[in-house]
Amino acid sequence: MERIQQRFQAAANALKAFKKLVMIENPDDIERDAAIQRFEFTFEACWKAAKDYLFIVEGLDCGSPKSVIRSSREVGLFNEDEAIAALSMVDDRNLIVHT
Repeated sequence: MERIQQRFQAAANALKAFKKLVMIENPDDIERDAAIQRFEFTFEACWKAAKDYLFIVEGLDCGSPKSVIRSSREVGLFNEDEAIAALSMVDDRNLIVHT
């Protein structure tokens, strides 16, 4: 359980840092690029926290962000709309990483 707590704390810290940049109304190029990087970092921290939760608490072994999101929906961590939004974030994250 300590591992899950560490993962969730890392995800919460990443989200807090990301929110700071999202709140900037007219970001310059550097702020925009930093926000994109923080989105990627936050996404990674969140899906890995969910992956550990699913494995340790629910007994589900998921290997990819999309499978983690689908399993999170199945166990009730996400509702349908949240799962759809999260799957869209996977696509956004993949675009960032591969561009």
